[in-house]
Amino acid sequence: MSLSPEEKRRIYEEEKARIEAEQKQRMTAGGSSTGLEPNVAGLLCYSGGWISGIVFLVIEQKNKFVRFHALQSIVTFAALTVAGALLGWIPYAGVVFGTVIVILAFILWVVLMVKAYQGELYKVPVAGQVAAGLMPANWGAEKPVTGEEQKTAEATSTGGDERPPEPKAAQAQNVAEKAREFGRRTEDYFARTRAGRVAGYSVTIFFNVVFLIFFSFFHRYIAWYHTEPDGAITRLPLLTSDYFTWLPILVTALAISIAAHIVLIAYDRYWLREVTHIILGAIGATVVAKLIAIFPFDFSVIPNPSAADMVPVAVTIVLVIIAVGLGIGALVRLIKLLVGVAQ
Repeated sequence: MSLSPEEKRRIYEEEKARIEAEQKQRMTAGGSSTGLEPNVAGLLCYSGGWISGIVFLVIEQKNKFVRFHALQSIVTFAALTVAGALLGWIPYAGVVFGTVIVILAFILWVVLMVKAYQGELYKVPVAGQVAAGLMPANWGAEKPVTGEEQKTAEATSTGGDERPPEPKAAQAQNVAEKAREFGRRTEDYFARTRAGRVAGYSVTIFFNVVFLIFFSFFHRYIAWYHTEPDGAITRLPLLTSDYFTWLPILVTALAISIAAHIVLIAYDRYWLREVTHIILGAIGATVVAKLIAIFPFDFSVIPNPSAADMVPVAVTIVLVIIAVGLGIGALVRLIKLLVGVAQ
């Protein structure tokens, strides 16, 4: 027996309300030693990195939600601090590693404060598991939350030999089982899909910041590297002065993308997500189209005449494919959004 769309929607709303109620109950369980709201205290655990984590771990003795975020702040930012200090000693590459770690720490700092303020028990990969492992063993233990689940649990534990249910009772039990299964899928959606999207947003922000730094300060490394007969490597710059005409367009697009994904981390809704991706896709296609129009490259510096002739054509083809792909992606998302609104 399958559930009707109305039943699925009702179950979805009930499960959503139950999950939010459980989240709120878990967040406020045990009161607070600081007198602050748990979500505010959770945000403050990350405000000063691992130092504020230690402070709240010491002063907060009741609320497990706050203590978890304090532990996660300590584990996450202490590990990044140690890694940055060690990798910073590497000659030449130390600056690059240090910059990457600073960018990663900033992204995690923003994401974790937002998630804590929203009352979510968001776990950073590895660091979150370590922090949860340092909590008491009964942290996160779940109990049946409805009378039906309690009866089911008791019947399972006693192993009674009850008579087979009547057809109507069996049908009702079948519907209840399907409803519970749908509820489990709903909970899985909120617990995993949302976390996956936030991780994706964070990775996108990270790479946008990396691109912003590279194209703004290290663009001289966009060059043709030629090995001389004596083994020396010569760097032949490929960019012309027209590059600085295109650079502000790229910087603006990357800044918009970073801001948009930070907003999505804080307020992730389907319509906002789709509209954001449509706008960013259109902006990306425009940026690449402007790069093709300006084409700030000088491939005549390439010593090999055949390569000097083929590389400009290959680069143009790749850029056209990227621009068309971004444009088509934005158009497809727009059509899907309009169809969804119409339905």
